[in-house]
Amino acid sequence: MTIDAWFIIGTIVGLASTIVCLVAAVLKKKPNDFTLLALVAVELFIVVYAIGSAIRLINGQGIVGEAWEFWGYMFTAAMLPVAGFYWAMMERTFWSNYVMSAVGVTVVVMLARMAQIWYGTTMAAQALTPLQILQPGIGL
Repeated sequence: MTIDAWFIIGTIVGLASTIVCLVAAVLKKKPNDFTLLALVAVELFIVVYAIGSAIRLINGQGIVGEAWEFWGYMFTAAMLPVAGFYWAMMERTFWSNYVMSAVGVTVVVMLARMAQIWYGTTMAAQALTPLQILQPGIGL
């Protein structure tokens, strides 16, 4: 799998969100500003990633896999934080933090799949330096 800057940043945001929500759940805290803002951070990243992906497509960088599959994952990843937020508002117990902690890690897994669809799975076999792998993403 090709690891680009989008995946690295998304992994950091998603795992940080998971950790914040999981710690709050273990401490038996109800959903609060920190846990809800962790979900907002994941949603904001997905929105920026979608805009960045659209810009990359407009600039001529194509998706190796199926475009409908990539955008389906993108839409689903964007809906997960919304669903977690809704769950937290409906059930204001510490159990909601467990549900919200699953959002971040699930989005990370979906980002990995989106990277496979975007770059194709055959690129991983090529001998590329880490800088060459990062280059197609944001343009480092």
